[in-house]
Amino acid sequence: MTLKAKLMDEGDVERTLVRLSHQILERNHGAENLCFVGIKTRGVPLARRLAANILRIDGAEPAVGELDATLYRDDLEPQPVEPAVSAPKIPFSVTGKTVVLVDDVMFTGRTARAALEAIMQLGRPDKVQLAVLIDRGHRELPIRGDYVGKNIPSARSETVAVRLSELDGETSVSIYEK
Repeated sequence: MTLKAKLMDEGDVERTLVRLSHQILERNHGAENLCFVGIKTRGVPLARRLAANILRIDGAEPAVGELDATLYRDDLEPQPVEPAVSAPKIPFSVTGKTVVLVDDVMFTGRTARAALEAIMQLGRPDKVQLAVLIDRGHRELPIRGDYVGKNIPSARSETVAVRLSELDGETSVSIYEK
């Protein structure tokens, strides 16, 4: 793959996450009953960053959980070997909560659909909202982010790569040509 453009640096990502945190607080009238569930892999540190921002802004610390939606996907071919999937790490009840699912890149909408299905098996939230750092278009399902950091029109032949310091040693968003 060839680097086409670096779209966001660490400062851009941090400013975007602060903006999203304010939007989440405003829309939900504060942090009461709010929790975050990060969709593995990069949605998890993004969810933690959003929760930390809300703690700084509002003084409330929303619970944060992790979800691997792989087994709930409808677009994966049967594998000869079972995929390595981790159990949800959600140490709180989602019933009656406002659950904000967090992911790095919104593309076809299938990961968000799978995550919704997984959350519904854990309980009955009052609301489920979706926060994504990047929306690159090409939706195949009628799903959209409630909170979108940046819309990046892209070709299907391109890849949008989010890198986060917690996992990759640096924070940035780049687009690559396949």
